[in-house]
Amino acid sequence: MENHNTLAHLFLLILLSLTAHLLPESASAEVIKAQQDKEPFVGVNIGTDVSNLLPAADFVAFLQLQKITHVRLYDANAEILKALAKTKIRVIVSVPNNQLLAIGSSNATAATWIGRNVAAYYPQTLITAVSVGDEVLTTIPGAAPLLMPAIESLYSALVAANLHTQIKISTPNSASVILDPFPPSQAFFNQSLSPVLTQLLQFLSRTQSPLMMNLYPYYVFMQNKGVVPLENSLFKPLTPSKEMVDPNTLLHYTNVLDAMIDSVYFSMKNLNVTDVAVLVSETGWPSKGDSKEPYATADNAGTFNSNLIKRVLDHSGTPLHPEITSSVYIYELFNEDLRSPPVSEANWGLFYGNSTPVYLLHVSGSGTFLANDTTNRTYCIATAGVDAKTLQAALDWACGPGRANCSEIQPGESCYQPNNVHNHASYAFDSYYQKEGRSSGSCDFKGAAMVTTTDPSSGNCVFPGSKIVSNRTNEVVNSTQASGGGRVVGLDFTATTVVHMLSGVLICLFYCSFL
Repeated sequence: MENHNTLAHLFLLILLSLTAHLLPESASAEVIKAQQDKEPFVGVNIGTDVSNLLPAADFVAFLQLQKITHVRLYDANAEILKALAKTKIRVIVSVPNNQLLAIGSSNATAATWIGRNVAAYYPQTLITAVSVGDEVLTTIPGAAPLLMPAIESLYSALVAANLHTQIKISTPNSASVILDPFPPSQAFFNQSLSPVLTQLLQFLSRTQSPLMMNLYPYYVFMQNKGVVPLENSLFKPLTPSKEMVDPNTLLHYTNVLDAMIDSVYFSMKNLNVTDVAVLVSETGWPSKGDSKEPYATADNAGTFNSNLIKRVLDHSGTPLHPEITSSVYIYELFNEDLRSPPVSEANWGLFYGNSTPVYLLHVSGSGTFLANDTTNRTYCIATAGVDAKTLQAALDWACGPGRANCSEIQPGESCYQPNNVHNHASYAFDSYYQKEGRSSGSCDFKGAAMVTTTDPSSGNCVFPGSKIVSNRTNEVVNSTQASGGGRVVGLDFTATTVVHMLSGVLICLFYCSFL
């Protein structure tokens, strides 16, 4: 019996020794995982340079309708924070760059800011993080000495309010803080920024907070056309010959975003930091541009964001860290039509300001978030404010030459009431739109119609699009009922400030051998 115990103890000591030897690398991954939510998520940035922005209550209702669970504000808008109370939508609030001086210079000002913009709303409003400034180190480098004092002061205020374990603090950085990002294994932080970045990373490690990075494959592609394939930028399937291969690690990269994320991890490792997670605080693709941006199209934007969503929710990870999937915030929810040129600046949104989709996402099978294609959740209705004569002409065409099924809007049928041209036209428009497979241009009627993700069905009147969704849902997932309203994913910043310092020569060396 004693011999057995001795052997057991010896085995245990050997096991503990081996575990201790392996602990540093595995522990880093576990710490990074602990920094993230239980599951990786997709959120959206909320910019407000929008004409006729929805009132706060309507805006929050729209978020709920779209199943958006995480948002990032560029400030701490009081009306939005109030409206988000008791909604379970998680929100990042931000300290604008123009407030850094006051907060970085005064602990009292930082405490007041936390009290007014965080403590006043939490926990009714689920504030998860405070974003301090936006790309401070690259857009206003003169303010760099104030960044860490501001972060430390805000953190102290959170500690005083006993909120420091629930609410994280970080600052979003441009991809241009990293030099020589391709191949990822050669990436390193701009040495002129290293003193501040070292302090920042030590703070993030100590508080188990993520490093926020604004990463845009669009700009990598635009600055390196002919070297970086469009397919790599859009997450499209690649032949092995087109995969990016890091010559130092032999890791294969099938998309630009993974390479950008890993370049951040390698850069942190060069500063001896291995336990901080990367949070992609902004990424996206513009749906429209001028003649200098021919790849800013609705098709490319839809492809990028659809594939991005599926990749995150599939827990794909990166070649360097396949066990860790970064959460991302899409830039952005609404097209900010009040932004100044170039044209692309006003066209990063998933939706127009009136809440209609800019393009349709294809994310079928991506789980609870955006579980169905938005192509299956869109409807065509009459545009508000169009005169009755125009609507009647469009209605007559839809039910006549357009061959829409208008039987349900006849007297005595389920969609006859309310008996007015607007409601009848909406039903006929949707019937035509669904019949045409929701194809581009099939919901226009010379400006009298618009696409919506809100199911217009009411009472016994079930619109054609809702019937299609119901049938498909019952066939594929019996447990999921088809309700109206599309599902679209769950960031804002000045797009022209990112990725200015990427090295074209090294990118060429990285890619050219594999094209």
